[in-house]
Formats: sequence, structure tokens, C-alpha cells
Amino acid sequence: MATPTAIVAYLALFAAIAALFLFVNLLVGRFLRPDLPNEEKQEVYECGEPVIGSSFVQFDLRFYVVALLFIIFDVEVAFFFPWATVFGKSTQLTAPAVVAESAEGGLTTAASLKLNELGVSDLGAIDIAKLEDTASTLAITSFADICVFFAVLLVGFAYVWKRGDLDWVRAVASQRGEVVERARSSGSDLPARPAGSILSA
Repeated sequence: MATPTAIVAYLALFAAIAALFLFVNLLVGRFLRPDLPNEEKQEVYECGEPVIGSSFVQFDLRFYVVALLFIIFDVEVAFFFPWATVFGKSTQLTAPAVVAESAEGGLTTAASLKLNELGVSDLGAIDIAKLEDTASTLAITSFADICVFFAVLLVGFAYVWKRGDLDWVRAVASQRGEVVERARSSGSDLPARPAGSILSA
């Protein structure tokens, strides 16, 4: 087993070799690649399409908000997978057929495999009589744990929803609840827009 100092030394050596490899390749490329700038090469590349307008376009902030919310909830949902593994294995260990003793008096192959997958390495110290109770307790504990995690996730989702971050067009606080009507065309019977309407500006 390597010591912590040796592990840090290996990591530092790996990082130094990676940096050296990158520097050498950039240096060789600097001297070997042709440098023939022209008007077409200096243009902004947009997937092979002709450039339209300036490349310094201000994207709407709503794109970033939606992307950020997606990343946050997507990463949190990824935490369900390890929980599902533990919950599934512990639930399977509660089945009497899995926990039953083998002909040799030890654990069955299925139970040994599931315990190995849960990280139990010393199978000789396992009390077969208590295994079903322990697995049942683990299943109940993991279920309660994921319920708490999911509740926190729902509270965050409710907060984002309440703030209006999931709405593509957010109303100004003073105009919330007002009905915005279409512009009155000439000779139509539609009523005029309210004075505080967004379209009346």
C-alpha cells in the first residue's frame, strides 16, 4: 500500500508530465504550422454558414437561467441512482429464499453476491439469522433518507416556481395579474388597452 506522500508525489509527477506534454506540443505546433492569414480565415466560424451580423451578440439572460436550473436539478436527480442500488440490494436480501442457508451451512451464492456488491467483504462474520432484519432496517433507512432528499428537492423546485424563474416571460411586479389585450385596430369593437399595460408603452 502506497503512503500518502507517495500518492501526492505520483499525482505531482503526473501533473508535471501532462503540463510538459501540452507545452511541447504547443511549441512544436508554433514552429511547424503555416501562418497564412487571409480574410476568410479571420471570419467568425458559424458551422460553415455565412456570418450574419456581429459575433458580439447579447444572449437573453433567460437562456442561462433555464440552463442553470436544468443542470442543478439534473445533477440532483443523478443522486437517485446510488440510492436505488442500495435500496434494491437490501430489499432483495429481505427475501427468505435469498437469505436461506446453503447446503454447506453458509450463505447462498445470491446473498453472498449481493453483500459483496454492498461492500461487505468479511462474509464469515455474518449472522444469517439477523441478516434479514439488518437488510430490512437498511431498506427502511434508505427509503426514509431518499424521502428527505426528495422533499428538499421539491422545496427548491417550489421556490423556483414561486419566484417565476420557470416562466419564459416574467411580469413586472406592478403588472402581475393584469390582462394585456391586443392593440386596438381601426374600426374594431375591441376595448382600449389598460393604462398600465405593457403594450401601452
